[in-house]
Amino acid sequence: MAYNRDRREEAQSEFTEKVVSLNRVSKTVKGGRIFKFAALCVVGDGKGRVGYGLGKASEISEAIRKGIDDAKKNVVSITLSGTTIPHEVIGNFGAGRVLLKPAAPGTGVIAGGPVRAVVEAAGIKDIRTKCLRSNNPQNVVAATMVGLKTLRDAEQVAKIRGKNPGEIQG
Repeated sequence: MAYNRDRREEAQSEFTEKVVSLNRVSKTVKGGRIFKFAALCVVGDGKGRVGYGLGKASEISEAIRKGIDDAKKNVVSITLSGTTIPHEVIGNFGAGRVLLKPAAPGTGVIAGGPVRAVVEAAGIKDIRTKCLRSNNPQNVVAATMVGLKTLRDAEQVAKIRGKNPGEIQG
């Protein structure tokens, strides 16, 4: 049994794990307050695969573990163009709106906390971003993921339109 556990941990170690935010919530009951924790986590392999998840529990470590497990279940592949993204995009989720712009090589990651965690986990090295409305970490991370999922390169657009990539790029 120990052999299977070690093997499973090696298989999952391909992802980098980041905790974006920890939130303590309380419930008032007859005997006082009950505290619980919510952990927003991001995982990525640095090669265009990234996911996020939310874990809730009465202990911080358990909430983080649940969040990472949820993030691993929700991993998606995104389209990259070298070390940046193929085109500018705005991601919307709830009140969160995030602008993602490609940047020249050497620019680095210009992004706030929640967006930075997602794009670094995805393996994007050069990007400029801006949170336009909400700064709630859950909505910002979800909006960033929506924006990254909508990215398309010239080959994908040409395939959808039934043309070759040369005609699309002009």
